[in-house]
Amino acid sequence: MTTSDLFEGQTGLWEIVIGVEVHAQVISQAKLFSSAPTAFGAAPNTQVSCVDAGFPGMLPTLNGFCVEQAVKTGLGLNAQIHLRSQFDRKNYFYADLPNGYQISQLYHPIVGTGYVDIDKADGTAKRIGVTRLHLEQDAGKSIHDQSPTKSFIDLNRAGVALMEIVSEPDMRSAEEVMAYIRKLRTILRYLETCDGNMEEGSMRADVNVSVRRPGEALGTRAEIKNVNSVRYIGQAIAYEVDRQVTLIENGQKVVQETRLFDAQKGETRSMRGKEDAHDYRYFPDPDLPPLVIGQDLVERIRSQMPELPDAKKKRLIHDLSLAPYDADVIVAERETADFFEETLTCLKAFQENKAENEKAAAAKLAANWLTGDFFAALNRSGLSIIQSPISAAHLAELVDLILTNVISGRIAKDVFLEMWDSTHPPTRIVETKGLQQITDTGALEASINQILAQNADKVAEYRSGKDKLFGFFVGQVMKATGGKANPAALNELLLKKLN
Repeated sequence: MTTSDLFEGQTGLWEIVIGVEVHAQVISQAKLFSSAPTAFGAAPNTQVSCVDAGFPGMLPTLNGFCVEQAVKTGLGLNAQIHLRSQFDRKNYFYADLPNGYQISQLYHPIVGTGYVDIDKADGTAKRIGVTRLHLEQDAGKSIHDQSPTKSFIDLNRAGVALMEIVSEPDMRSAEEVMAYIRKLRTILRYLETCDGNMEEGSMRADVNVSVRRPGEALGTRAEIKNVNSVRYIGQAIAYEVDRQVTLIENGQKVVQETRLFDAQKGETRSMRGKEDAHDYRYFPDPDLPPLVIGQDLVERIRSQMPELPDAKKKRLIHDLSLAPYDADVIVAERETADFFEETLTCLKAFQENKAENEKAAAAKLAANWLTGDFFAALNRSGLSIIQSPISAAHLAELVDLILTNVISGRIAKDVFLEMWDSTHPPTRIVETKGLQQITDTGALEASINQILAQNADKVAEYRSGKDKLFGFFVGQVMKATGGKANPAALNELLLKKLN
């Protein structure tokens, strides 16, 4: 820990201690203990079984696919997989919890300790411990803004499978927490165990914040409940740290409680006193036997695991010599990484007999186009990468046209815009519009001679020592050739003529 991680109050420095509980909705066609569907946005109370509604005598039946999703996630978090786990009843009353209890796993979770590595803003890495991952069912939703006198209940979400992923209190700043949430979301999306759509509530976080003097015992924590935006998480932590430090420095105490974040006001406010496990009267669910899985199931799932973002990033840096920043951007979203990999596969067809350094240059150029003009066009159009009008094959074709000097980088930008609007392949656009680079030395020499003759005074200035005029001559020849002069050939011929 460095001083930059500390919070400066009126009476000195404070250390921030943060742990996070992430609730990630499992990607599954059915709920955790019933066959009711889980599609987002369905009409209220249209995806509810008798089990979800808490009808008397209805018994839960465990969804085996949700168990496999939890195991896969545990493997992605470098965590222990417990071959024997147990479901418990967590007893509390909410109007949108028909049974009066939630089926969860307190004492014997399916996944044990693991870790997530994050990259900090200063370029260093930090390992965040994962305490556990357990399966549990979600509650329904209370709706309070449809009537001035009534509340409404939508049970579509009741019984949906959640993975609660609990971190160790290893984070020391809002920035570290935001990096952890982003990284965890990326891992879940690579694994296809949770879609990570925080705006839809399928991934949300409870953030436990406390402060202490450096080296002292842990302070009293407050839990900020159900924050569903990375940006809001950062704002909530900043407010909560300032609130707690101010309380202590004014001689008051921080109360252990659950708080909500008001995004409009940018502040947290008290919701209720923080409950402990005994307040929920946990006990093993009598309707569900212990969950026992075999090591063969774990190994089967392990064998089917995709390449995860950390491994992919290392490969892109080591094998393709990409800069760490470019690799970070590419692996941040699985769809982007897949698009880049497909682009490289198409490029290999063009680069089959090239040397390794030339292949690395091709990968670097492809990465530059993807993270530059391509991303900019997506942002302008409000499209995701899977909605792009330019395919990976066409982007690879454009990159190859640049590498083989058929077109210049400058002309390529115009071709790219035409590709975006027309969806035509770049070779067709180049041929139709006659955009091929001029590499014929005779034609280039004629253009250079004409420019030098028209600017005899500047030629004399250049030869008297004003070397910066070289760029002027390059620009004039490029203008005269419509930007189609080959830059390397142009520079070489122009130097000869001027010198």
